[in-house]
Formats: sequence, C-alpha cells, structure tokens
Amino acid sequence: MSQKETKLVIITGMSGAGKTVAVQSFEDLGYYCVDNLPPTLLPKFLELMKDSTNTIGKVALVVDLRGREFFNALYDGLDALGYENWLEEHILFLNASDEVLVSRYKETRRAHPLADGGLPLSGIQQEREILNELRGRAQRIIDTSDLKPKELREKIIDLYAEDKEVLFSTHLVSFGFKYGVPIDADLVFDVRFLPNPHYIATMKPLTGLHPDVSSYVFKWTDTKTFNEKLIDLLRFVLPQYKKEGKSQLVIAIGCTGGQHRSVALVEYYAKQLADLYPTHITHRDIDKRKGH
Repeated sequence: MSQKETKLVIITGMSGAGKTVAVQSFEDLGYYCVDNLPPTLLPKFLELMKDSTNTIGKVALVVDLRGREFFNALYDGLDALGYENWLEEHILFLNASDEVLVSRYKETRRAHPLADGGLPLSGIQQEREILNELRGRAQRIIDTSDLKPKELREKIIDLYAEDKEVLFSTHLVSFGFKYGVPIDADLVFDVRFLPNPHYIATMKPLTGLHPDVSSYVFKWTDTKTFNEKLIDLLRFVLPQYKKEGKSQLVIAIGCTGGQHRSVALVEYYAKQLADLYPTHITHRDIDKRKGH
C-alpha cells in the first residue's frame, strides 16, 4: 500500500468558542471536514484516510466532548496518531472566558450540553475541567473572547492557508428570467434591454457561444457602454466582498431565455475578470429552449 502525506487538523475546545465558524473556514481552505465526529470512531476514520484509493490530502475533524465517556477514547486515538508516519496531525483548541461563553449562551438561548438543566456556568466549568489535558496537548490555542466570527475566520485562514492568501473566486451564471432568478446569486443584472438575437431568424437556434450571436450582441453602443460600467463596478466591489470574508461571489446575468445575450456576456465578463480571481462559468438555461 502506498503511503501519502495527509494533513489532519482536529478542531476542539469549549462549546460556544467558535468551532462551527472554524470548520466552515477550513472548508473554504479546501479541507474535507467532518463535524462532531465521536472520538470512538477516530481509529476507523484513520483507516479510511489511509486507504490507498483515498485522494483526500487535507482533513479537518470537529471533536466535541459532550461527556466523560468520550474522554479516554479520544486520548487513545490521539496516542495512535503518533505512530502514523503518513499523517501530519495538528490540534486546534478554541477557548473563551467563562463570562463570554455565558453571554453567548444567553444570546442564543441554548443550554450548555453539560449543564444538566442547571446554569450555563456550571456546565462550562465542568467542560473546562474535562478538556484541561486536551488543551495542554494542542499545538495551537485561539482565544475567541474578543473575536467576532469574521475575525476568527480571518485568523484561521491566515494561520492555515498554504499560500497565506484568502481563497476567493467568482462564479458567473447566465440565466433566463422566464425560468426564474438563481436563488444562490449574490448580484443579479438584467440585460433584457439589449437587442435580442432571438428575433434574427438565422440566430434564433444558436446560442451566445456562437461567434455570430456574440458579434451581434457586442456591436451595439448600449452594450459597450453597459460593459464598461459593469466591469468597472465589479473590479471595485469584488475586493470588497473578499475583504468582508466571502469565499465566493455568484454573479448572475439574465436575459429573457438564457440562450443568447446573457450567455455571450458571461463569457466576456469571465475573461475580463480572470486576472483578478479564479472564475467559473455556468450557463444554466442554455439548453432549455424549445426543441433542444
């Protein structure tokens, strides 16, 4: 069996200290993430990771100790990691002060998992005692007491991104309004005001990928003016969205049927923005026209 180097980050720490934000951040960094893996399943999970057919190179596991019955199982699993020379393991422990954790539980109106119907503080103190040794084993501890979710995400990406650069990409989607606006779009632009190739007999069966259709769409002064203004806008706002912490921005360009104008424009915009960030294209409705 061939051995391969695999990165494993175990995310643990106090309940309410930000493990959900942490695992989402690792997902953005390209890690395969498993939330709330019972420690008793850690050895079996390692076997699956070690399988030679597995191509996953970066894994993040959230281990949430909800009771002492998991305590010994986790340490047995951690001890076993030290004998795996194909694995680069790392423990990230998230911490916060008692006062901040109590405040967060009050805000969310959730009960602490160890409180047993009592006050949140009693559960927090029990959990801190249980996790004390694990905290000592951690390679990195982040105190989230004074961190907003966005700041925690930025800190994790800064610490774990291989190129120390926040991952960000744009996804351009062409669509037809007659089929509905994409529900996952962040920005939507309506280009139905531009001349429609649908009414040109020779172009009606074609799409915006055809050079004849593309030339027709781009020959108008309104198209040129709109493109200049929109590209200028996107070049300004994309870095702002990245700075805000988004990992992807979905930009939807819509025409009537999603076959001609929006398709040609999405192809053009993708080329114009490719020098900024990785850019992906989806022509959602290009094949929905009648008879195709």
